[in-house]
Amino acid sequence: MSFLGFDHVQLAMPVGGEPDARGYYVGLLGMTEDPKPPTMAARGGCWFRAGGVALHLGAEEDFRPARKAHPAVSVDDLDGLARRLGEQGRAVRWSDEVPGVRRFHTDDPFGNRLEFVAG
Repeated sequence: MSFLGFDHVQLAMPVGGEPDARGYYVGLLGMTEDPKPPTMAARGGCWFRAGGVALHLGAEEDFRPARKAHPAVSVDDLDGLARRLGEQGRAVRWSDEVPGVRRFHTDDPFGNRLEFVAG
């Protein structure tokens, strides 16, 4: 058996957060929304995709943001993304803790930690 890659990563969001999720993940990050199967769509949440990255957000009644656990996404224009986030008032926290790796952390509209790495 071999691991082939991630099919998707799931984060949580508060119930009713779909408009904010779409504004951030589609409007700001440029991802596209994948339709959820009807039986799953009834539970709320959103699915997003860009390139080989699939991110699912599930709605939780007792939502708590993931402040430590996080997905790390490799991007081809790290500086451009950091600039775009900053222009929209989103905090960008650069980190040099991993030698030779350019990366930063930011938070989605719900406080979930996201990491972006130069690809």
